[in-house]
Amino acid sequence: MGKYDKILLEYDKHCRRIAQATTIRINETPQEREKRKARLRKNYGDWFEYYFPNYAKVKCAPFHLTLANLIVKYRIIRLLAEWYRSAAKSVHINMGIPLFLYLELGELKFMLLIGQTEPKAKKLLSGIQAQLMYNKRLIQDYGEKFKYGDWADGDFSTVDGVRFMALGFGQDPRGAREEAERPDYITVDDADSKRHVNNDRLMGEYLDFITEDVWGCFDAAEGGRERFVYANNNFHKNSLTNRLKNYFLQARQKAKDEGYENIFFISTVNAVKDLNTFKPSWEAKTSAAYWRKKYNSMPYRSFMREYMNTHIAEGKVFKAEWVQYTKILPYHKYDSIVAYGDLSFKDNACLKSIVFIGKIGRQFHFLHVFFRQTTRPAVAKWLYDTYEDRKLAGKNIRYMFEGLFAMSMFTNDFDEEGDIRGYYIPIVPNTRPKGEKEGRIEASAGFWERRNCYLNEDEKNNSDQILFVDTMLAFEIGAKIPLDGLDAAEGALSEVNRAVKIDKGNENVRVKTRKEIQSKSKNRF
Repeated sequence: MGKYDKILLEYDKHCRRIAQATTIRINETPQEREKRKARLRKNYGDWFEYYFPNYAKVKCAPFHLTLANLIVKYRIIRLLAEWYRSAAKSVHINMGIPLFLYLELGELKFMLLIGQTEPKAKKLLSGIQAQLMYNKRLIQDYGEKFKYGDWADGDFSTVDGVRFMALGFGQDPRGAREEAERPDYITVDDADSKRHVNNDRLMGEYLDFITEDVWGCFDAAEGGRERFVYANNNFHKNSLTNRLKNYFLQARQKAKDEGYENIFFISTVNAVKDLNTFKPSWEAKTSAAYWRKKYNSMPYRSFMREYMNTHIAEGKVFKAEWVQYTKILPYHKYDSIVAYGDLSFKDNACLKSIVFIGKIGRQFHFLHVFFRQTTRPAVAKWLYDTYEDRKLAGKNIRYMFEGLFAMSMFTNDFDEEGDIRGYYIPIVPNTRPKGEKEGRIEASAGFWERRNCYLNEDEKNNSDQILFVDTMLAFEIGAKIPLDGLDAAEGALSEVNRAVKIDKGNENVRVKTRKEIQSKSKNRF
């Protein structure tokens, strides 16, 4: 028996299981049926669990319902679902939700499903065809829908003219664009590959394929429908998933800055809430004990990549396991807060950074991070916006920038922003003697190694903070990476410590370098 014959045999078995699982009440009256349908229509989870009992072994998770409601709400949407492995991405995004749109809401005319390869895409499409042909509950409530075509060809239609097509990632979707009806629901399922993450040219082409070829399939018309859903776990900073996520973050920020409606959404779901309690995101399916056992039975890096959407880079100086997140405190509870800026001399060529750090006891909380390639006026605007949005007026915060800030070209940009606002943030230049930049940054790793540094959990998806972490993990002496963010962080750590020392009159505080700590440690690793 050939491979294709085996696939067909498995499909036949799957169809029989669907028919057996979807039992119906023969004696149900039309009134009872309509009442039941009206009840199910109100909640996607109830609808899914009734019509697909062979998939719904347990109740849907809250994140399934949130995603479905979001897709239903927006006729034009770009949605990235970075969900952990085994979160039922494919079942809901490629079968449950599109069938709900089609059968219950009448809001689907042409679905295009793109898989990692053409065979995988066709297999995913087979799930919809099998349900339409053999699911007794769907047939009882919505009638016979399948008309002609075959998932094995990657193309079939229904009696009311709805079309379903499957393609492999990278295949030319020209046929879908040239039809009278263009796709109005497009999914890309598990298209990422670990083999090509370090090939920037190829990954750039993959991103262009989505934003140009795939999105170009939609019919650009007033009042049209353009629902796009990309689903994959986020396992590497150079992956297609992460590149697409960064694009979404930038697009959302642009929508906010320019005042138009955002259509870019990111749904992030990790297997567990945290690695202390292991409380699962899908409690009906798995327990904390299950995830704790899985965590302990596989490499840390693998667990974080597959189940926590976390990129684990093997840092030479800063280690991935040192990166921690916490909810920040009310500003008045910190012993001291310093906002430290490192602004490049050139206007647009280099990255610029401002880091807010609050110190409480031995902990350093990275409250807010600005780290991007932009102009000095844009930096000034961000600082004043943060000052107003966070209501920082009157708070005990020291604003310090690198010594070059005293130059007129720097102060003018901030003074001009102050002129517009009608007040001025009290920024002073930092003139402390400083050693070599890379050496200072390396020495600051001791704070992270002792687990004293925490990033703002609420800004975990902030593109500035993401870039800061990426550069931190990539840092080593001589590395060709932007150091502005790390330099600003080192300056803030130094000054916030100094502020506490002065305020408390403690003349005995001494900060040890990372090498000093390691030289006296019996167990360095």
